[in-house]
Amino acid sequence: MRGPSSHNDPMSSPPEGARSPPGAPPRDDDAASSERDAADRAKAPVLAPDNVKRPDAPPTSRFGRLARLAALAPRALPMAAETVRRAMGGVRDEDEERESRQRILGSARKTAEAMLKTLGDMKGLPLKLGQMASYIEGIAPPGYEEKFQSVLKRLQQKAPPLSREAAVRVINSELGGSPESVFAQWEADPFAAASIGQVHRATTRGGDRVAVKVQYPGIDKAIENDLKSLSLLETVLGPVGRRYHTKETLDEIRAVFMAELDYRHEADTADVFRAIHEDDPEIVIPRVHHSLTTRRVLTCELLGGVDYQTFCERAPQADRDAAGKTIWRFMFRPLYQYGLLYADPHPGNYRFLGGGRVAFLDFGCTKQIPESLVVGLKRYVVAQQVGDQEEFERACVEVLGYDKSDPESWKLYTDYARLMSRPLVEDIDYRHTKAAAREAIAFLVRGGKKIVFKSGEQLPSMPTPVNMPSDFTFVNRLQWGLSSIMGGLESEGNWRRITDPWLHGPVHALPS
Repeated sequence: MRGPSSHNDPMSSPPEGARSPPGAPPRDDDAASSERDAADRAKAPVLAPDNVKRPDAPPTSRFGRLARLAALAPRALPMAAETVRRAMGGVRDEDEERESRQRILGSARKTAEAMLKTLGDMKGLPLKLGQMASYIEGIAPPGYEEKFQSVLKRLQQKAPPLSREAAVRVINSELGGSPESVFAQWEADPFAAASIGQVHRATTRGGDRVAVKVQYPGIDKAIENDLKSLSLLETVLGPVGRRYHTKETLDEIRAVFMAELDYRHEADTADVFRAIHEDDPEIVIPRVHHSLTTRRVLTCELLGGVDYQTFCERAPQADRDAAGKTIWRFMFRPLYQYGLLYADPHPGNYRFLGGGRVAFLDFGCTKQIPESLVVGLKRYVVAQQVGDQEEFERACVEVLGYDKSDPESWKLYTDYARLMSRPLVEDIDYRHTKAAAREAIAFLVRGGKKIVFKSGEQLPSMPTPVNMPSDFTFVNRLQWGLSSIMGGLESEGNWRRITDPWLHGPVHALPS
């Protein structure tokens, strides 16, 4: 395996032959290039003033990180409670609703700003959670999404960067010299910053313009401590946690996120994705400079295009439909044909190059799914396509781990499987919407309420556990994230016809 880049960022200029996307500056002369660079810098992370020292590393102490998260609780918990109440369909009278709206509207932006500051400074897993909250529909209380998410969107590519000196020390350690000696040109301030690294523009000695992702010093220790805190929570849950397989889920999260810390693995993975999609000109994957890539430094081709939000706002419907189909092919061909899951669909990982051309930038969070599970994933979708209810139910038991002994839970989970499979099952032109993406979460919350809080019973009852394979953990993340990405694009197409060749075909070994 060999491969890509992982920077959620604005970049310099589109590849040869790409037409300018909506909202993109012209690119046929030096003046246009200068304007483009200025625009890119305007989108860069907001740096501290020269007289304010930026930190050299994120906080790494386990208890220090827990204390920072605990400080958010007074703001975050009321928002979370309102999200659950509205998803469950709670009813208030007019005066109560008016008072609630005023209270939540007043706190939504302040809560998001507090999360932006705390999660942005912490980096690592808390920042990943903040990024998910910034784009996955259904997490913020209905009616307050824009206020809440408009602030957190800055976490997608503009998290607070570390000091210039921090990046220099990592380059020295990993590449054996200062940035100025390794590269012909080096921009000291990053133009993008994300959960485990920040990205600098540079020019190689051979004259290639590149994006250099530099890992935050100590971020491996920070993430390890975050994972230990999650493990402590699993221990506290005790028998309940064991019943719901929380240990297996946390082990899966730990394995994927710790692998993400090795940029060499990410580089190799991107090469595999490029090989899979080499016959698809709409899918653009930046080439890695392997000689300038190590465990903590990733150097790759610098691409152009516009960011997700700008594209959603300015692109014509035809381009949004075409780009949605490109993203769909990028996600499902590797999964159904090779068992390779791209598990990080958040908006900062795409650059739109015009029409249906899309560049994919981050290959750190991926997962190789066992062939048996890939066959199973296909099985319950195909059963729905052909109307075989008995086979669908067998697949729900044998593949997804649903339990027929609890009729209420069985109905909730199987109905949910049908809901999430709909674009793959129905042979129609289907339009993705934000409302449909929100429903993916609200559906489970409402159904869970009916099971947990039964009429006439004083104590809540827990739903029957799902014995889903731990490998499915990040498939769920993809489902919710991709629904939100496609909903933001409002992309329309016959998704079943796009997917069917891989859904009904064999599972292949990864290309070498």
